[in-house]
Amino acid sequence: MVLSAQLLERGVVRYTPAGLPALDCRLQHASTVTEDGQPRKVSLEIRAIGIGEITRSLGALELGAHGVFAGFLASMRNGRGLLFHITSLSASSLSAEA
Repeated sequence: MVLSAQLLERGVVRYTPAGLPALDCRLQHASTVTEDGQPRKVSLEIRAIGIGEITRSLGALELGAHGVFAGFLASMRNGRGLLFHITSLSASSLSAEA
C-alpha cells in the first residue's frame, strides 16, 4: 500500500520484545478522486507504526510534514481496526501548513 499523507502525531520510540525500535504515529490523507465520472473528496486518518530502521526517518519527519508512506495493513492486536505498518518513507517537497 502506498499513501500520500501528512504526519499528524508521533509517539516516542519504544522497543518490541525482540529489541527492535518501534514508533507509533497517526497519518492524515486528503485528496479528490473521480468515481463514476464525478469528483469525490476523500479524507481519512489512520494509525500507523514503523518498526526497525524506518523509525529514524519517521523520527526525523516534522509534524505536519507531507510524505509518501509505503507499507502494509494488518489487524490491530486487539482485533479492532487496522494498523498501517510503514516500511518506507519519501518526504514530500510540500511544506507543512501553518
